[in-house]
Amino acid sequence: MVPRIEKCLGMLTPEQVWARGGENENAIGNLVLHLCGNMNQWIGTGLAGRPDTRQRDKEFAARGDVSPKELSDKLAATIADVTSIIRSFPQARLMEKTTIQNYNVTLVEVIVHVLEHFAQHTGQIIFGTKLLTGQDLGYYKHLNQPKHKETTP
Repeated sequence: MVPRIEKCLGMLTPEQVWARGGENENAIGNLVLHLCGNMNQWIGTGLAGRPDTRQRDKEFAARGDVSPKELSDKLAATIADVTSIIRSFPQARLMEKTTIQNYNVTLVEVIVHVLEHFAQHTGQIIFGTKLLTGQDLGYYKHLNQPKHKETTP
């Protein structure tokens, strides 16, 4: 999903990245900040045992103070960090419990939560990008190609 978000960020102007239809909506920029905060909290704190320094409200309060390139870089750095944590995480610990945001969950549930949360917001970013640009993002172009017709020699 990361390349899809990066593609969206690369297609949008800073104004589009921070566009909102209303105050009850989140801009694409807010969603990227939110994904980074979520991964750092759930994986960094939940799995790696780091202190929880997340300020969730700030993710949604941002209003254009981060460029699309900075958002892309922040996302890439966060993904690299949490991927490293997950790859080195001992499988034997997956059924241990932890509490994050007052949820008492197993460590495998932590990973599953982050994956589904990331996919959900990626869909919102894709949808928002399509609305803002009016473009097909081309993720499934290969399915629209004419099929090769087999002929008998």
